[in-house]
Amino acid sequence: MTKPSLPELLHAAVAAVGGTERPGQAAMAGAVAEAVDDNAHLLVQAGTGTGKSLGYLVPALAHGERVVVATATLALQRQLVERDLPRTVEALHPLLRRRPQFAMLKGRSNYLCLHRLHEGVPQDEEDGLFDQFEAAAPSSKLGQDLLRMRDWADDTETGDRDDLTPGVSDRAWAQVSVSSRECLGATKCAYGAECFAETARERAKLADVVVTNHALLAIDAIEGAPVLPQHEVLIVDEAHELVSRVTGVATGELTPGQVNRAVRRAAKLVNEKAADALQTASEGFERVMELALPGRLEEVPEDLGYALMALRDAARTVISALGSTRDKSVQDEDAVRKQAMASVESIHSVAERITQGSEYDVVWYERHDRFGASVRVAPLSVSGLLREKLFTERSVVLTSATLKLGGDFNGVGASLGLAPEGTAGDDVPQWKGLDVGSPFDYPKQGILYVARHLATPGREGSRTDMLDELAELVEAAGGRTLGLFSSMRAAQAAAEELRGRQDRPILLQGEETLGELIKNFAADPETCLFGTLSLWQGVDVPGPSCQLVVMDRIPFPRPDDPLMSARQKAVEEAGGNGFMAVAATHAALLMAQGAGRLVRATGDKGVVAVLDPRLANARYGSYLRASLPDFWYTTDRNQVRRSLAAIDAAAKAAP
Repeated sequence: MTKPSLPELLHAAVAAVGGTERPGQAAMAGAVAEAVDDNAHLLVQAGTGTGKSLGYLVPALAHGERVVVATATLALQRQLVERDLPRTVEALHPLLRRRPQFAMLKGRSNYLCLHRLHEGVPQDEEDGLFDQFEAAAPSSKLGQDLLRMRDWADDTETGDRDDLTPGVSDRAWAQVSVSSRECLGATKCAYGAECFAETARERAKLADVVVTNHALLAIDAIEGAPVLPQHEVLIVDEAHELVSRVTGVATGELTPGQVNRAVRRAAKLVNEKAADALQTASEGFERVMELALPGRLEEVPEDLGYALMALRDAARTVISALGSTRDKSVQDEDAVRKQAMASVESIHSVAERITQGSEYDVVWYERHDRFGASVRVAPLSVSGLLREKLFTERSVVLTSATLKLGGDFNGVGASLGLAPEGTAGDDVPQWKGLDVGSPFDYPKQGILYVARHLATPGREGSRTDMLDELAELVEAAGGRTLGLFSSMRAAQAAAEELRGRQDRPILLQGEETLGELIKNFAADPETCLFGTLSLWQGVDVPGPSCQLVVMDRIPFPRPDDPLMSARQKAVEEAGGNGFMAVAATHAALLMAQGAGRLVRATGDKGVVAVLDPRLANARYGSYLRASLPDFWYTTDRNQVRRSLAAIDAAAKAAP
């Protein structure tokens, strides 16, 4: 029998999910198939509505080797495993004459731990070990959640937190889950044979397609111990998020509270001398942190250096001693020891990393209203790590609606450790960039309006002219507004101001869960939704409820952001343009994501309004505009009000 062609396979898959075949999707599928066959790398930008999931799943399934698909958001993971993969596998089965298996794999703490559930949580010293179901009053929210999870444990096949609906708080979930460091290991655990995390791993080993997240992909690359099964093809969806997720996994943190917990956990398990040394080091660290002021530490201050060395040495002594001492009063000693070991090892590794000092690390103090001060350490860049760990020994496809910034892929490529496209060399990963466009007619469906007449936003202070402009635009649009703000304070100020000026409902991030806010925003066209970062890329509301997307200012990183400013400085010291390479790239990515909230379907129409004149006036404005969808561009405020009013009238007149 002849092998089915890629267009045949794609046609069958698109029909199975009830979609429409699009030229961009076909071009993407062809390019993915070619990259996979040639063991090459591909960056592919596929606009909203292209159908990019099938654009990579069909050629990957047809190839026949094991594929790992890594996504950034839970929503896309679920869509792939619950909708796209089952239908695609069924549709391709008659043509491929095989039924590829697929599985989801996440980090261990995402799965219910049966040992924790049945044996209780090893608690800090003053509480002893307690049965969390007895201790949490059944009438309390925590108690009710714990009882519900105990019932759920008997029914669930996966033990995956995201399959528990409604969900529970982080505090409740912490009572029934463990990190990989705290896990006893399947062979030592009484519940090892039934373990949900182990079952998920076994399933992944047998699957042809493993769906995971960016964080687990980063852990797999950084830790050295393979978490993901061996695979020939890696597909990174939502690839614009990858660098920040990998940076997050590679960031270490120390807080006085965390150190105190480790002291309490270890105290019963080691000799008095070792426990006292860790307690003394903990108190010294706490004293230093009381005086910590937020900001980057170009050099580790002497007092912090001494405190961290004392912590490192005391932690090392405790780690050695943990293996030998036995306290007869401790119940479930293995679990208690494992939790204590995990806490102390974490402190040792961060303290050692900061005291050793590396030119490739950035160290800074942070202060949080609720949790106090912390010292953090993060890699100056993850590009070398990604180049070495990601682009060797397998074909990598990276895709997103926003990978092409300022007209090419080289900016995003550089952040991933790739040399400019077409650079030759033995040690240089070869890659191609492809923009397959979008099925939407952006110049006809959307307007990009820049409020050129407004004052340039300063660092602080109220922007009354911006708030006046915002109120007028919302009025002209008849509500229907998604407001994307550069800070929570700015979003709150705008919500307060507009609530005082008019009667339309203004929803504000933080006043409800994100899912609830988006649902309410979509349900009522007169409603506005204001918020910050997670709204810039997490909202999918096609139709008349979202016809105006407002950005209060260009979302450059804050000048006092320790990591971003360090990265900018490093580029400048190497002879590059730090502002363009770091700050402008960061802003372009966010603005492209934000502008992408407007047109989600072929019938959508509306305006993206940027209330920052620098987008029109500054030299870098053209670079940022080139990163946005190709909307019709204007700085004429009257024209925009007329257009919004016409769009509003058309939406009201529609049946």
